[in-house]
Amino acid sequence: MCPDLGAFKEILRQKGLKATPQRIVVHEAMMALGHASADMVAGYIDSRGLGKTTIASVYNTLTLLAELNVYAKRMSENNKMYFDVNTFKHIHLYDEVNNVHKDVIDDELIELVENHFKGRRFRGYRLNSIDIQLLCSPTSSTKGSKGN
Repeated sequence: MCPDLGAFKEILRQKGLKATPQRIVVHEAMMALGHASADMVAGYIDSRGLGKTTIASVYNTLTLLAELNVYAKRMSENNKMYFDVNTFKHIHLYDEVNNVHKDVIDDELIELVENHFKGRRFRGYRLNSIDIQLLCSPTSSTKGSKGN
């Protein structure tokens, strides 16, 4: 789960990093957005007057925080890197029209898939993890509704 601001500052402290204003506003944006790309986070920060920042600076901050396992990162179908505040095992619904993610919690399905691939060998490859993403498009009743 996404750490609250106090826990976030403690994680940074334990890793020998400072809780800079930039890191704080990026984390606040991620807590609000849930799943986001660097440009979405920069837009959120800018639209709320939380400070001036560049997309590159936000991307670097998000990447650092993903390396610290504060966020998960994922390349999406629109070839954009998204960051996710939920680092526990879960499934994603990816809306290909609106380019948004929604979490699906289905421990039973995850367990079935993991058990199916446990011990399987793929010539020339080692399985690092399993990431389930379901590609979808909105139905008429959900068009225009942005999820996270």
